Amino acid sequence: MSVTKQKKSELVAAFKTSERDNGGSAASQVAILTERIRNLTEHMKNNHKDEHSKRGLLLMVNRRKKLLAYIKKNDVSEYEDLIKKLGLRK
Repeated sequence: MSVTKQKKSELVAAFKTSERDNGGSAASQVAILTERIRNLTEHMKNNHKDEHSKRGLLLMVNRRKKLLAYIKKNDVSEYEDLIKKLGLRK
């Protein structure tokens, strides 16, 4: 269910913004959050009464929304590329 270390490393490698980026950049964080959100969404389809997980899902979605707003404010072209790669809506 959760994102494994290997999957997280792959996401960081795919979305890193510099050579020294180890997952701390906003783009890497958004990619990891997106993967976690997708996993939790699948869980919620089968367990719709799980209120604790629903709250966690909403917190992750809001955190991702804030990070995307930050990226968009600083570099619109990076924002456009990121949402295209991740398959997100604007």
